[in-house]
Amino acid sequence: MTTSLPDTTAEKETAVAAPPKQSESMLGQLRHRPEAGALIGTITVFVFFAIFGGTKFLAPAGAASWLNIAAELGIIAIPVGLLMIAGELDVSVGSVLAGSSMTLAIVSGHWGAPMIVGILLALALGLLTGLLNGILVTRTNVPSLVITLATLSAMAGLTLGLSRIATGTTSVPVSPDPLSKALFGTLIAGQFEVAIFWWLGLAAVVTVLLQLMKYGNWIFAIGGDKESARATGIPVDKVKIALYMASGFGAALVGVIQTILYNGAQVANGQSFVFNSIIAVVVGGVLLTGGYGSVFGVVLGTLTFAIVNQGIYYTGWNSDWASLILGILILAAVLMNNTFRRLALSYKPRTAKKAA
Repeated sequence: MTTSLPDTTAEKETAVAAPPKQSESMLGQLRHRPEAGALIGTITVFVFFAIFGGTKFLAPAGAASWLNIAAELGIIAIPVGLLMIAGELDVSVGSVLAGSSMTLAIVSGHWGAPMIVGILLALALGLLTGLLNGILVTRTNVPSLVITLATLSAMAGLTLGLSRIATGTTSVPVSPDPLSKALFGTLIAGQFEVAIFWWLGLAAVVTVLLQLMKYGNWIFAIGGDKESARATGIPVDKVKIALYMASGFGAALVGVIQTILYNGAQVANGQSFVFNSIIAVVVGGVLLTGGYGSVFGVVLGTLTFAIVNQGIYYTGWNSDWASLILGILILAAVLMNNTFRRLALSYKPRTAKKAA
């Protein structure tokens, strides 16, 4: 079967896409980006709380309250977002955070080992848990939600049991050295966590990986159709295992940051991150079914979640309504993201009409 080609040079020239007007080009590019809905959502909630929260919300202390939450959540949400783009889930991050946090506190706080030893062991625990999750998901037909739910429960029990055996308590203090404090647990200007820089740095690195390297194409391909991706030679299992290890590492890094920042750890740390990370990713425009999303969208979704989470306290309203507002926001964000996704998938570049 062959396709017909224009017979004349004039027809060939008129078949080329006409350059759109500059204003149409910018608006068109925004409309058809996966993070378009997330950007509108972030701007909307920021303006909303800037109006009703007043100067307290916009003051440095107010900005720090939601930026600090966004930073810690974002460090976990970015690798979780990559997993979701690849069509998988990881809900074990809460227990990984707690386990890594307690590992650092016990090794360097209770046992008195150098901080670098505790930090490395804490990060290694995150990588090892991610490796286990990845192997179980790729070697079995069990859904990743079930696998990581099992890991979530098992890691929580293991952390609680071993902490009681090792220390006799569920809360362990630690005294970090100046270098560790500066790298992970200091407050810039007495308000902004250094975790903000870890978050932004991670977002920049992962953006390059996702948009400019073949590894990013592999992630999207696996999320779109893993069997087709496998048929084209993409190492599907290795990519998924690597993504689970990245997710575990992100959770462990936040565990290290919190332990050093607050000079101690508790076995109950991190459970709020389990579904908050998924909420932030979904609000950021990533599909639960995989194959669609962006790091910038995840960053925006994380910001949106953090602003709503903290903004309610600056309005003077009853904080009991915070969960209701967040629920409405999530639903609105998903509906908006679906609309923009349909626009993106149905988009076709304009072409000039043939000359009469």
